[in-house]
Amino acid sequence: MHRLIHGNCLEALADLAPDSIDACVTDPPYGLTFMGKEWDHGLPGEPFWREVGRVLKPGAHLLAFGGTRTFHRLTCAVEDAGFEIRDCLCWLYGSGFPKSFNVQTAIAKAHDPDWKTGDDYPPEATPWQGWGTALKPAWEPIIVARKPLSGTVAANVERYGTGAVNVEGCRVESAETVPGGGGWAAHKRESSEGWDRPYKDGATTTAPHDGRWPANVILDEEAAAMLDEEVGTLTSGANPTRRGSDKFRTAYGDFAGERECVAHRGVDSGGPSRFFYCAKAGRKERNAGLDGEWSLFRQDDGLPERAMHWSSGHQNPGSFQAEGTHKAARNHHPTVKPLALMRWLVRLVTQPGAVVLDPFMGSGSTGCAAALEGFDFVGMEREEEYVEIARRRIAHCSPQTRSSA
Repeated sequence: MHRLIHGNCLEALADLAPDSIDACVTDPPYGLTFMGKEWDHGLPGEPFWREVGRVLKPGAHLLAFGGTRTFHRLTCAVEDAGFEIRDCLCWLYGSGFPKSFNVQTAIAKAHDPDWKTGDDYPPEATPWQGWGTALKPAWEPIIVARKPLSGTVAANVERYGTGAVNVEGCRVESAETVPGGGGWAAHKRESSEGWDRPYKDGATTTAPHDGRWPANVILDEEAAAMLDEEVGTLTSGANPTRRGSDKFRTAYGDFAGERECVAHRGVDSGGPSRFFYCAKAGRKERNAGLDGEWSLFRQDDGLPERAMHWSSGHQNPGSFQAEGTHKAARNHHPTVKPLALMRWLVRLVTQPGAVVLDPFMGSGSTGCAAALEGFDFVGMEREEEYVEIARRRIAHCSPQTRSSA
């Protein structure tokens, strides 16, 4: 079931029953007046998040994207509304476009209104060559919060199906043996990053899980490639066993190592990105489902393309900024998130068959992710043009649509 509501989300939330939603994954306004959009002139405050908390089940998680300049206020509003702040995910991406003010040019024009690009800079502007006002954006925080539990974690999970995160379903893929971490206590099995520790008497370890424990850092494909290129290939694991025998120590009692290093945990190699989830974003997914609908009774040509502009009128967001690329899209929403990322997020905090809420639906990326992962979805959006985009995208991603295509 996918329910899309056109209207003010605070009013729409009032129509939902209390304790009825399993998770909320949303990309609210950042309060940056992004691209001059009226909807981004303020952050949703404590009253809004208190209403979100009312409709969530006890122990349900809230994942909310934020801007690097304003997410501290988002976090405070969520916490003041009664949520417990559990973590902050860091989404690193390589496609950010620096939106900096050229100080040298500004000074030149201030001293000479007729100055134009290509002219010699006046003396007052010369010292400020290369100075700007902003860094290149390369990450976004995602606040991880949880509605208070009803009793213990175990009791809450059993009663409501909420309160925990899906570690097994969100492990970071690994083609190599997965390393563990830390040591192990006598006669105990401990688990970290997929490995069960061996018994101290030498019993064989069990096989590793398929992938690493999910971390609170997420990379996109470009950021992962940049990180691996910068650092190069590394090898982890292969820790030697630190035996206490004197034959492994120097005359001064320092550890001298072993002639042969025998790994007591998994070994692998590769770039550092292998420790983090990589959300592989594709440009085609932005417009998927928007190129027309056909049936026995009707046919349309899909949604028209619209130019993608920043507030400056000539720069373009995300993958549309590069020279020579097509500067228009059927899905003209300016902040579309990668579906791979959104699928990973909804899967992290939602059990099978549960309901995901997005009160700031936009062009429907959370709804698409929910449909692809088999979750029900309730989405709310104030802008009518985005509701239609979301409806078509989510329908395209639903199992019924895919099976009949």
